[in-house]
Amino acid sequence: MLDHRIDTFLALCDCMSYRRTAELCHLSQPAVTQQIQHLERLYGRKLFSYESHKLAKTEAGILLERYARAAKLHELALREQLEDKRINTLRVGATKTIGDYFLEDYVCRFLRDERNALTLIVDNTEHLLKSLEENELDFAVIEGFFDKDSFDSILLRREPFVGICRKDHPFAGREVGIDELLRETVIHREPGSGTRAILEQELRGYNESLQRFQRHICVSSFRLILDLVRRGFGISFVYNILADSDPGLAKFTIQGERVVREFNIVYLKYADVRGKVSALFGGAIA
Repeated sequence: MLDHRIDTFLALCDCMSYRRTAELCHLSQPAVTQQIQHLERLYGRKLFSYESHKLAKTEAGILLERYARAAKLHELALREQLEDKRINTLRVGATKTIGDYFLEDYVCRFLRDERNALTLIVDNTEHLLKSLEENELDFAVIEGFFDKDSFDSILLRREPFVGICRKDHPFAGREVGIDELLRETVIHREPGSGTRAILEQELRGYNESLQRFQRHICVSSFRLILDLVRRGFGISFVYNILADSDPGLAKFTIQGERVVREFNIVYLKYADVRGKVSALFGGAIA
């Protein structure tokens, strides 16, 4: 069992306030301070410091946090094994492209075994990474960017990132220049989504941004985005697997290099989740 002081340490990492940590852990503020000082003596390093009167983690504190969160995940897995449950439950997150258009076959294969159960959370990249940090998920399958100092990953698939428009749009089947592109209405995902982050990165390569389009529309639902594009309300950018799911759409590319991005299985650094990953994806991973 992990030292109870680790729970206090992680609570302080989350809220970065001794007063708030004391409230969350039902401790006095001096007790929180004493527990953190105990850990600092144990590891021989300062875990927190004040910078301009604001609490901050030291490098040692950041490293201990990564180990501690992974250790909490290991402890949960151990408890599950010791309980000798007859049901094997996975807690998986997926971004919307992957959850809605890619995982179905894997989920069906996993659930055909009546000893398996699944909690699948479909959300944007930012929220999924936060859930991983809080040990609410075993792993997440994302197509967006993530901090490789905080998370490890397994490559699942590489997928082209393409523009979509209605079938009779002048862009259909073409390579389009950036000036021509910006005269269109663009329909994109909300902040925090992987596809939006990738689109914004590509635009920065041309020294442009979403705000430079004639008009931009933010929609969090891919199904609605596809419907709006099919009805001629604008263009959008999605993964090829999603573009191919709707026969009413045509694809186009921006002039320049072909954009290909990774679908990654992401998990806490130092966590050992390969067994759980293999249970869902089998031979699809190395």
